Amino acid sequence: MKKIILELLKKNSEFIKNNWTSVLVKLFAGKLTESQIQLFVESTLDAIREILEESDYSLADNYLIDIFNLFENAKLNLLEVSQLFNSGRVSILHFINKDKNSGYDPIIIVEFIDEIVENLYARYSMLHQEAQMKEISLDRDSLALKLEINQQYLKNILHTSDSAIMLIDQNERFIAWNKGAEIIFGYNEAEVIGQPSSLLLPKDKKYLSELDYIRSEVIKRGFVKIAETERMTKLGKIVSVELNVTLLPSNDGEYIGRSVIIKDFTEVKKLQQQIDQSEKLAVIGQLAAGVAHEIGNPLTSISSIVQILQRRSGDPLFSEQLANIKLNIDRISRIVRELVDFSRPPSHEMLLIQMTDVIKTALGIVKYDKRVKKVNFETKLDNDLPKINIVPDQMLQVLINVLFNALDAINGEGKIEVISSHDKDNVYIEIRDNGCGMDKDTMSKIFDPFFTTKEVGKGTGLGLSVSYGIMKKFKGDILVKSQLKQGSSFTLKLPVHQSVN
Repeated sequence: MKKIILELLKKNSEFIKNNWTSVLVKLFAGKLTESQIQLFVESTLDAIREILEESDYSLADNYLIDIFNLFENAKLNLLEVSQLFNSGRVSILHFINKDKNSGYDPIIIVEFIDEIVENLYARYSMLHQEAQMKEISLDRDSLALKLEINQQYLKNILHTSDSAIMLIDQNERFIAWNKGAEIIFGYNEAEVIGQPSSLLLPKDKKYLSELDYIRSEVIKRGFVKIAETERMTKLGKIVSVELNVTLLPSNDGEYIGRSVIIKDFTEVKKLQQQIDQSEKLAVIGQLAAGVAHEIGNPLTSISSIVQILQRRSGDPLFSEQLANIKLNIDRISRIVRELVDFSRPPSHEMLLIQMTDVIKTALGIVKYDKRVKKVNFETKLDNDLPKINIVPDQMLQVLINVLFNALDAINGEGKIEVISSHDKDNVYIEIRDNGCGMDKDTMSKIFDPFFTTKEVGKGTGLGLSVSYGIMKKFKGDILVKSQLKQGSSFTLKLPVHQSVN
C-alpha cells in the first residue's frame, strides 16, 4: 500500500503542490511570503515520501527544526501551524481521490495520510513545547503569561477538534468534555460532568467487560487502542467509533484517571459498504451477459399462458408436461430473484449460520453464467456442517470469486467439484477444477492486489485479494494446491463457533 501511495503522490505531485500553496497564500498573506510557503510545502511532501519509504519518523527531525525556525520568525501559533498541515492533508487526499483509475482503497489512503500528518504535527508540537520551556527557564518573569497562553492553545485545540476528547478520573466519573464529544454524542458538558464513565455504553454486558479491559490495560500498559467498537448517543443511536485511551498519572506515576479520544467512523463504514457494493455489482455485470435481456415480462406472459392451458386441458399426459414447464418457469423466476437479492447493499452483521445454504446459493448464481454451457458441476456437501460466525453476503462473495476463477481456469469446458466437510475445529469448503493449473511463481502472487493472469481489460486482480482479506477477518484461511495442466484446488478453512457455557 505504501508503494501505491508513493506512486500516487509522485503522479499528482505538481497538482498537490500548486493547490496547497495557493490555499496557504490566501490564508497566510502578510505572515509568510509565497517563497516561504513553497519551501514549507515542498519540504513537507519530501518528508512524507521519506517516511513512507523508510517508516522512520526520526528522519523528519531536521525538516521539523527548519520549519520550526521559519514559523517562529513568522510568529505563528500552534493553531495556525495546524492549519498549514491540515490544508496539505486535504490537498493530498483531494487529488488522490480524483484519480479514478488507480484502484486503491480510499479508507486505507485516508488512514495512512492522516497518521503521517498527525505524527508530523505532534512532533512539531513537542518541539514547540520544548522551545517554550527553554524560553520560560531563561525568563521566569514571563512564566505566568506563557502558561496562560499555552492553556488557551490547549483549550482551543480541545474545543475545536472534530474528535470527542474527554477525561475520566479514578472514580470512573467524567471530569472534562469537549465540543467534539458534544457533536458526536449530543450531551453538553453540564450534562456529562460527574456522570459515570458507562454513560455512553450500549445496553449489553460485553461493553461493560470492554470497559473493565480498558481500565486494566491503561493501568498496566499506560495506553490502549480499540480500532472498532460502538457507543451510544443521547438519543439512543449506536455509532461506530475508534478509541485511543491514555493514562493520566499523578506526580509519583500512580493512576489518577485517563484521557479518551473517540473518533466517529460511521461515515467510513458507509464508504466501506459502498466499496463492497461496487465489487458485488461488478460480479453482477459478468452474470448479466449470460442472462437473456428483459426476461421478466416474457416470463410472466408464458406463465399465464401455461396456467390457462392447464385449466383447459383434459389430457393427463399433456397436463403433466405443462406442469413441468410451469416448474421450470418458476425456477427461472427464482434465479432472477436471487440476482436481484444479490445486488442489494451487503450487510456487515456477523451471523451464526450453517454454510450449506450459502454454498448452494453461490452455485445457483454461478451456474447461470454464460461460460458454463459445457461445465460439469459435481457437489458433495456435508449437510451436518457445524455453525460458523460470518457475514453471509461477504462469504457468498468469496465463494463466487473462487468459482469464477475455476471457470476461467477451465475456459468454460471441464469439471468443477465443490466438497464441504468438517472436523471438531474447522469447516472446509474445497473447490477443485481440472483446468490449466498454476506454476509456483504464479501461486506465490495470486493473493497480491492487482495481480492477474488475464488479458488487459478482462480482470482487475482484486477478486482473490479481497476474498483473502475477508477470510482473514473471519479468522479463516484459503489453502491452495495446483499443478500446471492438472488443475487447482482452493480450500476455504473457517473456524467452528465455540459455544460458551
